[in-house]
Amino acid sequence: MPRPKTHDDALRARLLDRAGELLSSEGPNALSLRRLAADVNTSTTAVYSLFGGKPALLDALYEEAFRRFGERVAAVPLSDDPVENIVRIGLAYRRSALADPQFYLVMFSKVVPNFEPSEETGSAALRTFQPVLDNVRRAIELEIFVAAPEEHIGIAVWGMVHGLVSLELNGNLPAELTIGEMYERAVRANVNGWRR
Repeated sequence: MPRPKTHDDALRARLLDRAGELLSSEGPNALSLRRLAADVNTSTTAVYSLFGGKPALLDALYEEAFRRFGERVAAVPLSDDPVENIVRIGLAYRRSALADPQFYLVMFSKVVPNFEPSEETGSAALRTFQPVLDNVRRAIELEIFVAAPEEHIGIAVWGMVHGLVSLELNGNLPAELTIGEMYERAVRANVNGWRR
């Protein structure tokens, strides 16, 4: 089969997906531009043309992971109830992780030693957390939540959600557990624990 000659968005997406898979399943040593190109049936020239090199590929991978996550969070139908909105965002977090497990490790661990996203990419990643903080702030203002720094509540909710999702993706939860049901109950319990 001849290799594609166009370096388009579809090829870019395939390269990013495969790069995420390699990093999450085999670690950073598995990610060479030559192997990545071969795995996606393209040339290393295409990889360089699209990304400019490995550091830019890693930055694009990080950016794409948070872009997809941010889109899923932004798609959450919000209500007038900020507490319910936080629960819905927590459920979207899990759906996003299950939809793109190859990106989860890239987003939330130092899978590539010494990699730091560009300032612009790092800022974009942080913005995906803003809907949680906005709803926490609103719950505090409406005196639904205790008066505490919004970042404390937001990070506590995120930490619990992140922990359960990580356990699920790593296969560390009991097989007989109905994970979706347990997860939603845990998110609701955590969020409701911040009520006055």
